[in-house]
Amino acid sequence: MTLAARLSDYAPAIASGLLTTAALSAVAIAVGFVTAVGLYIARMRWPRGGVGLVRMYVSFFRGTPLLVQLLMLFYMPTAFGLDLNPWLVAMTVLGMNSAAFQSEILRSGFASIPVAQIEAARVFGLNQRQILWHIQMPQVLRLTLPSLVSESIDIIKGSAVISVLAIADLMRVGKQLVAVTYRPLEVYLSIAAAYLLLTTLVAWSAAALMRRQHAGKHV
Repeated sequence: MTLAARLSDYAPAIASGLLTTAALSAVAIAVGFVTAVGLYIARMRWPRGGVGLVRMYVSFFRGTPLLVQLLMLFYMPTAFGLDLNPWLVAMTVLGMNSAAFQSEILRSGFASIPVAQIEAARVFGLNQRQILWHIQMPQVLRLTLPSLVSESIDIIKGSAVISVLAIADLMRVGKQLVAVTYRPLEVYLSIAAAYLLLTTLVAWSAAALMRRQHAGKHV
């Protein structure tokens, strides 16, 4: 069988794994963003002890390997006689990990907004929630979008570790194909190409969005 024919045979399984990786990563990134915003709000409103807990959370998830975090959450409930769904564990850990990194990215964005804007918004009668979503968030997203995209790409690549939970993501599919074909080099090159395709699509989409924003500012 020729290389082209073999790659054609791999394609359906790799496409299925690609969709699984994309779906899990998208959910994790969304969960991470919402959690990151919550962490920022907690930093601003909680007393010093609460802020310390937020810092511990961020330090733990930024300072320990993603694989360790995944296995901890997967096996820890078994000590209490509980079994968690692997998909739930994967989405939760990826989301919590991403939240730690996104929170630091967003914090730098919030810090760059002049205090005078916030004070002016209060003078016009906007409450804290309105200031957050109508004044701060649009600017923060515009300022931090490149860094958020980079973090999203890191999550897509890091999601390869979820294969240890027997979830049929790209990496798991690759291992299964290798076990059947005994052709690890060409299989993993195909898997790498699939990851590259996914991360490139994310990068291109973000670049298009940034160009659109830039063009809108000059209309």
